[in-house]
Amino acid sequence: MLLPQEVTVIPQYVLFTRIGWSDTWLPLMVPPWFGWPFFIFLLRQFFMGIPRELDEAARLDGASSLRILWNIILPLSKPALATVVIFAFIGNWNNFLYPLIYIRTMDKQVLAVALNMFRGAYGNANYQYMMAVSLLVLLPVLLVFFFGQRLFVRGIALTGIKG
Repeated sequence: MLLPQEVTVIPQYVLFTRIGWSDTWLPLMVPPWFGWPFFIFLLRQFFMGIPRELDEAARLDGASSLRILWNIILPLSKPALATVVIFAFIGNWNNFLYPLIYIRTMDKQVLAVALNMFRGAYGNANYQYMMAVSLLVLLPVLLVFFFGQRLFVRGIALTGIKG
């Protein structure tokens, strides 16, 4: 959140090339596992809103820390986790810059970059093919959103309520 993503592209490219990750999907898959600052902040704020008394009551009932996490904290945090999953999926699915830079061979290219290949060298395109491929690119995002919509809306509503 401190630096724009475009500023970190060259240092990341140098790093990924030196460790042998160039022309693989690893530069696209591994960095998101280390957390995006917005998601860390969102989950922190959500967890700060969970009453501490729930932990204490479960501890008095004899629950271990793992049991408290599994049976109390995770069910309460489903809306926040669904929000993070939907935002992360859409952000990674629509990523154009990083696959364009890190992946050189066309058989490994992602759909967003492949869709751009339908344009001609001078901007002319077969729009009927572009629209068909655009629909195929859009379908997984719609499916993820429709299946997570209930939790997503509940997560948005819960983050705005202070009680």
